[in-house]
Amino acid sequence: MITGFHHISLKCESKEELDKVRHFYLDLLGFSLKREWPDGIMIDAGNCLLEVFSNGPGVKEKGAIRHMAFTTDDVDGIVSKVKAEGYEIFTEPKNIVIASEPPVNARMAFCYGPLGEEIEFFDEKD
Repeated sequence: MITGFHHISLKCESKEELDKVRHFYLDLLGFSLKREWPDGIMIDAGNCLLEVFSNGPGVKEKGAIRHMAFTTDDVDGIVSKVKAEGYEIFTEPKNIVIASEPPVNARMAFCYGPLGEEIEFFDEKD
């Protein structure tokens, strides 16, 4: 039986990229380091882990996974921090309604992470 996600894996090819990943996810977004090994790290993102290997080039094209969405109660605050660090916000914070049954009201925004990954910040409203 599957009970949820364990981790999402990312790949970078240099110490400089790994340093950017560390800074973005640990310092900027406030996640914590779960474990570390010679060619990678695992970051605790709350209810899922981010596994980052630093042992070769990652494919920098959009594949089957379109983006990661992180739950937050302060989309605007996170976007301000990310933008201040020079990361591109390609969808500014906005309120949306997902036309489902029942409808979902949310505030969301998107940015590119240090490896070019698309990240959504999502605050689902009641």
